[in-house]
This record gives sequence, C-alpha cells and structure tokens, in this order.
Amino acid sequence: MKTPPGMSRGLTFLFASGAGAAIANLYWAQPLLGFIAGDLGTATATAGWLVTATQFGYAVGVLLLVPLGDVLDRRRFVPVMLLASAAALLLCALAPSIGVLMPALGVLGGTTISGQVLTPLAGDLAGDAHRGRIVGVVGSGTLTGILASRTISGFVAGAAGWRTVFALAAVVAVLLAVLLYRAIPPLPPRTRLAYPRLIASVGAVVMRERAARWTLVLAATGFAVFSLFWTALTFLLSGPPFRYPAAVIGSFGLAGLAGVLSGLRGGRLHDRGWSLPATGAAWALALGAFVVATFAGRSVVLLIVVIVAIDVALQTQALLNRARLFALSHEARSRLNTALATGNFIGAAIGSAAATTLWSAGGWTAVTITGTALCCFALAVWTFGRRGPLVTRFAV
Repeated sequence: MKTPPGMSRGLTFLFASGAGAAIANLYWAQPLLGFIAGDLGTATATAGWLVTATQFGYAVGVLLLVPLGDVLDRRRFVPVMLLASAAALLLCALAPSIGVLMPALGVLGGTTISGQVLTPLAGDLAGDAHRGRIVGVVGSGTLTGILASRTISGFVAGAAGWRTVFALAAVVAVLLAVLLYRAIPPLPPRTRLAYPRLIASVGAVVMRERAARWTLVLAATGFAVFSLFWTALTFLLSGPPFRYPAAVIGSFGLAGLAGVLSGLRGGRLHDRGWSLPATGAAWALALGAFVVATFAGRSVVLLIVVIVAIDVALQTQALLNRARLFALSHEARSRLNTALATGNFIGAAIGSAAATTLWSAGGWTAVTITGTALCCFALAVWTFGRRGPLVTRFAV
C-alpha cells in the first residue's frame, strides 16, 4: 500500500490516536451514569444530562475554536487544546458534586476539539487520490475512541472508581500534546481573516454549497440516532431485567467496534465514486437494525446484533459525509469541518436529551420507535437530496 506524501503510516496512526483520545473525552461518563448518580447522590435521569452538557460544550467549542485551524499554526494549536482539555479532565476528577461536574464536563467538551483540527489537517497532507482513505483511517480513530471509551471507562471505574477515568485521560492528553507537537509538520495558514469574519464565513461556505447543506442534515441526523441509541442502551442495561454493572455495560462498546472496519472501507468507497449509493445503503441498514431493536429489549444476543448493525451503518455514513465535505474546498476545510462537527454534536446532544426524556415516558419501545422514525427521515433526505448536481459530483 503506497503511502501518500506528507502522511506516513506512523503519522496517520498518531493522528488517528490523537483524534480518538480527544473524542473519547465526550463519552467517558456515558456508561457510568448510574455509577456517578449513586456516588454523588442524584437521580440517574439527572445524571443523564451530563452527556448532554458535554456534547453541548463540544458543539460550542467546535463552532468558536475549530475555524482557527484555517488561520493558525496547527502545530501549536493542537497541543494547546490538548493541554486545556487535560486541565478540564482534572477538574472533572476532583468534582465534589453534580453541580460542579456538569459545568466541568461542559468545559471539557469545549476544549476537547483537537480531533476536529487533526482530521482536516490529514486531508490537507494526503494526496488527492488517497484523501478518502486517509480521512477514513483518521475518522476511524475518532469512531474507535467513541466506542472504546465506553469499554475503558466501565472497566477502569469498576476497578478504581469513576474519578480515576478522568485522571488517566488527563495524563494521556498531556502525552499526546507532546507527541503531536513533535510530529506535526509546520504549515502556513491557508487563509488570513479577522476572527469575526472567520466565524461568519463558516455559514457563508455552507450556503455556497448545496452538497454541504444536504450532507450536514444527514450527518446531524446520524449523530442524533447514534447518541439516542447509546444513551438509552445504558439505561436499558443498568435496569431490569439486566442490572449489569458499569464494567459490563462498557464492554458492549466492543461490539460496536465492527463499525470501525466499515469506516476504513468507507473512505475507499468515496475514492471510487460510490459515496452516494453507499450512504443510502447505510441508512437502510440502520432502519432495519432499529426495527429489530424494538424486539431486543430482553435479549442480549439480539442487542449485540443490533449494536453491530447500527454502528456499521452510522459510522460508514459519517465517514462518507466527511469525505464529501473535504472534497468541496481546500482552503476552507477547517470551516467545513466546523459546520459538520457543530451540526453533529448538536444532533448528538438532542439525541441524548431525547433518550433521557423518552426513557422516562415510554422506555425502550419509545426509544426504538423514535430511532426508526429518524432513519426514515434520513432516507427521505437522501432520496430527494441526491438529485441534480450531487449525482454528477459524487456518484458513479
């Protein structure tokens, strides 16, 4: 396998690891909601808002900070943000109450945006013929971080307490800051804009490209579905009939790692011109998985099948979405990624909040019906939005 100029195997792996470790910060708390609620003396439903606070903070950080990747030296910017997230992680580890932990997680979300700078940077360094594959590898690192964080969090919390999870993550962030500062090549800024104009230009870039708007809707819906499912799954596995401890709940994330392999293939599908049909197939798979999930509320085997199918589907379409956006513009990749990540994690925040509300109102059945409806919505958007110039630009 020939390595594109500027992105060696080692650098690609380091970028993927850095992106995965950064995004994992958003999900350490997700399998520990019952654990944290018991330790801090609050209701599990209240603890569910911890995930929403983290994701909302992340959306704000992506909107206000990631565009700086187009105008700053990313060799310095990425390590600085990693060190800021390390400080926030320590604050989480020391939080004495839910009232302190919730804003601390919001700050953590706002500072843990280095992965969203590394991904477009990988796109800049990769050759045109291999960009989809390289972005797919780095994106798979992100998705691995999302899923592995649940497993790691559950096992570490079970052995040493939930605070240790955040303390160890802070150490990893500092280590990555040092390694990436040494490894990222110096690159000149791609554009020069004053900060207010830079932020305003995010919307201008999106409005200029119909393909961007269409892709952003699909991407945000995908993250809403993803967060809805995984937040509700924590509630399902921690209550009757399962009543699993945090370590066991976290281990279910291993089943979702099958989606990482599909993500690696997703980049190649884009490079071959199959981005649009593959996106539709991914959403059809997600729809079928949610239909099965409706009947899986008491079966571990069916739940594992559903987890694998949903993660393969959602991770594939997520990586295809990113590759399509990066193909639209070279000089505005960080801003396009800003729009993508902001929409994604607003969708994720809505999904986790909806899971909390739906669980209280109708349990697992209400969650799976909502997930099915969202998949139908995404397929409708894909069906009508892929017409016209999108077809000639991204499809065979």
